[in-house]
Amino acid sequence: MSMSLTSADFVHQGEIPQQFTCQGDDSSPALSWSGVPAPTKSLVLIVDDPDAPDPAKPKMTWVHWVLYNIPPTVSELPQAVAASNLPGSTLQGKNDWNRIGYGGPCPPIGRHRYFHKLYALDIELPDLNQPSKAQLEAAMKGHILAQAELIGTYQKH
Repeated sequence: MSMSLTSADFVHQGEIPQQFTCQGDDSSPALSWSGVPAPTKSLVLIVDDPDAPDPAKPKMTWVHWVLYNIPPTVSELPQAVAASNLPGSTLQGKNDWNRIGYGGPCPPIGRHRYFHKLYALDIELPDLNQPSKAQLEAAMKGHILAQAELIGTYQKH
């Protein structure tokens, strides 16, 4: 069975509702997953946008959320999860606003894609002191057992 990632708030390749964006309350959507491999020691969630700043001429991938050391026994994150309500040993990294936590879609132009990527690791990572996505990916290297992806889209209204 392969790992899967879904949301009760939007379908794969579908539009992310405005409430989860900078035009709404900028809260995180509900996410749930299944099929985590038995030897998994921790999970990582990275949400990013490869279409920044303009989908017609992307120049960078904008990072919206970085979570790591999610316990493998956890199978969901509720809507609008606050840092204080993250499960167990979950830690957060910095997004590209240089903040900790979720930053919702806020595309300056056009319709962007938002990749929600869940990774199952064979280790629990040390405290990386609010890592960037690049620092977290370097720490994960060689430890990924499985991954799942959920893509949502958004264009300002």
